[in-house]
Order: sequence, then C-alpha cells, then structure tokens
Amino acid sequence: MSDITRIETGPRMSQAVIHNGIAYLAGQISDKGPSVAEQTQGVLEQIDALLAQAGTDKSRILTATIILSDIATFGEMNSVWEKWVPQGATPARATIEAKLAAPQYLVEIVVVAAI
Repeated sequence: MSDITRIETGPRMSQAVIHNGIAYLAGQISDKGPSVAEQTQGVLEQIDALLAQAGTDKSRILTATIILSDIATFGEMNSVWEKWVPQGATPARATIEAKLAAPQYLVEIVVVAAI
C-alpha cells in the first residue's frame, strides 16, 4: 500500500495530498485584491508554494480546473494565467462559472500535478 502525505492539514481539509507520485491540491482562493487579475495572481502564488512543498512545480501540472464567479472575467484571468503557465507544458484545463464560498472571491483554481 502506498503512503499518503498531507500538506497543511486542517479540521476540514488538507491544502494538498500526495499519493502515488501525484499531488492533488485543494481549490485555492485569494483575497489579494478586488480584481480577478489580482486574485488570480495571488492564487497562482499559493499554487507555486504548495507545489514546492509537495516537491514539484508548475511545469508538472497535469490538469487545472478554474472556477470563476463571473465567466465574463475569463479574459482578465487568462491574461495572468498565460504569463504564469509554462508554454510547452500547459496542462489540460477546464474553466467554469459557479458561485464561490463567499462573494469577495472571484476565482478558485484546483490543480493536479505529477511529482
């Protein structure tokens, strides 16, 4: 049986779980600012930090799911995402619109990465 490693475990969830060479990150949100661009930048910084704790990096992301509170902000989010994601190593990705945990949150990103 493979070991399971949990990172930043709390009473409700872990920020990341590693199993069989794969890092599964919880949905990341940020209150870095009032715009989608600022929040996206904050989320990506958190993802970088969690991936580093897991022993991997953004070039190893397999899938990303991006949740926007308003799909009309798709272009604004993409302007930050495209500067961050390594060209030639872009993951499979889906972007959806949904209500997030609180109204101040505009973007949430979930990633799965190889170690």
